[in-house]
Amino acid sequence: MTYYIVGTGNTAWFMATKLHDAGHLCKGIYGRDISKAAELAHTVNANAYMLTNGIPDDADVCILAVSDNSIEEVSGKLNFSKTLLLHTAGAVSSNTLKGPANIYGVIWPIYSITKSQLPVTRNIPTAIEVNTTDSLALIHTIAASFTDNVYEADSDKRKQMHLAAVFSNNFSNHLFSIAEKLCQEYGIPFNTMIPIIAQTAERINNQSPSTLQTGPAKRNDTATMQEHLQLLNQHPEWEEMYKSISASILKMYSK
Repeated sequence: MTYYIVGTGNTAWFMATKLHDAGHLCKGIYGRDISKAAELAHTVNANAYMLTNGIPDDADVCILAVSDNSIEEVSGKLNFSKTLLLHTAGAVSSNTLKGPANIYGVIWPIYSITKSQLPVTRNIPTAIEVNTTDSLALIHTIAASFTDNVYEADSDKRKQMHLAAVFSNNFSNHLFSIAEKLCQEYGIPFNTMIPIIAQTAERINNQSPSTLQTGPAKRNDTATMQEHLQLLNQHPEWEEMYKSISASILKMYSK
């Protein structure tokens, strides 16, 4: 299989290197910054290009691994009749690519990816969508380069999955960041929190999170919650967050 990659960020590195390692041929890396494109291109034995005059319609697939708000702009520079055009965003409709390509779709790894620490696991749930059944085999081949867990999901279903992923990853990581700052403020080593974070993640491999909830909000321990709120009085936004999350927990388990 032959492919082009548009983008030079975390997901571009992931897609380009995983497809290369699976034995597929990269025909070029396109990016706004030619030096960054060249760095990635060198890794997959390809050439680097600026996206100025479009991309040749001569590969099996072109993957737009760019930011969500850049997909429409970047895809507008393309005109494919044969190449399968994919973007990698969970919350962006596949129809965004309807004009630039006859065959189009989405491949979205439901995973937090960073260039400096690319995942080695194949346990990366991945949502796929393509507008023609004839291209299902091809998009499954692409996904098989890095995962064993593939889910066919249309744009509406991916938006729902993306919302759940934001709660699971983005919001939880923000709470970890707040905990870290509180530890710094109070002179507590943050690594004292790592075991309980790891324990929580490990437990939900085998049990529903709803059965594992503990803490003062779950038991409606108003005295402890008031003490916590007093400790947060220098951080009103975190204080409101504490109140909101505690209220949500109390409501969920009040029955």
